[in-house]
Amino acid sequence: MKNLFSKLIIIACMVLIASGGWIAGRGLMPGAMNPFDGSKASQDVLYQMSLGPRVVGTQAHANVVKWMVAELEKAGWEVDVQDGISMGHPIQNVIARRGSGHPWIILGAHYDSRLAADQDPNPANRILPVPGANDGASGVAVLLELARVLPANLNKQVWLVFFDAEDNGDIPGWDWLLGSRFFVSQLDVKPDEAVIIDMIGDANLDIYMERNSNLTITQQIWAQAADLGYQQQFIPKFKYSMLDDHTPFLKAGIPAVDIIDFDYPYWHTTMDTADKVSAKSLKIVGDTLQSWLQQPE
Repeated sequence: MKNLFSKLIIIACMVLIASGGWIAGRGLMPGAMNPFDGSKASQDVLYQMSLGPRVVGTQAHANVVKWMVAELEKAGWEVDVQDGISMGHPIQNVIARRGSGHPWIILGAHYDSRLAADQDPNPANRILPVPGANDGASGVAVLLELARVLPANLNKQVWLVFFDAEDNGDIPGWDWLLGSRFFVSQLDVKPDEAVIIDMIGDANLDIYMERNSNLTITQQIWAQAADLGYQQQFIPKFKYSMLDDHTPFLKAGIPAVDIIDFDYPYWHTTMDTADKVSAKSLKIVGDTLQSWLQQPE
């Protein structure tokens, strides 16, 4: 009987290792049977692009909100749309919640696209909206796939927040980060951590540490990426100081991190299209965040 029991244990361990359910030195990972699917995330990018630029006030913007809500609810999250006004513009932040108590972690990305491609090399294109494949759709796609694969029993509270009106700074009548500023202003209780992802779908993925971000959380996430073999994409060096959706959190005293690949030559141009976004890059970021979230506190 002991020999039979030992054989069953060995077989079970072999199955876990083969399926990716066991990570050396870390034990059984909750939800490891639901790997992040980069191809599915890539399809989410393509769907957003099929709607057209998600500029505030357009039908494409309204359609993407409805779609995100439907996808999140289908994945079993509690979902609300936070309505507000900033600088006279309507704000619609989409908030998906799971779990309760602490630690309370917010993962965020903006979903709007810029109304003017002012960095386009062709002056005639600078009045056109940015398609927003990498700058907008890539972050949304990663959060949506995380919503599908994250287990419900994380023993922490997780919010996925899709911020509106992030990307129209330096345009008359607008400013940067309107959605995230409004969101933070409405918080009655502060979350423990916030992690923002932005422009993370570039096929040539180079994510440097961001100088304004919380150092402890940054080091945790970059170490997790290295454990997964992604040290070439998550580069453990500082490069940029970014004004991004993590900024309102930092100003409110909330530890926050910006995961961004700002070495993207198509930023704020009409060439920010779906062919620039890689399913592999989406998976690298998704795998890293999923594994980081599933680590025990």
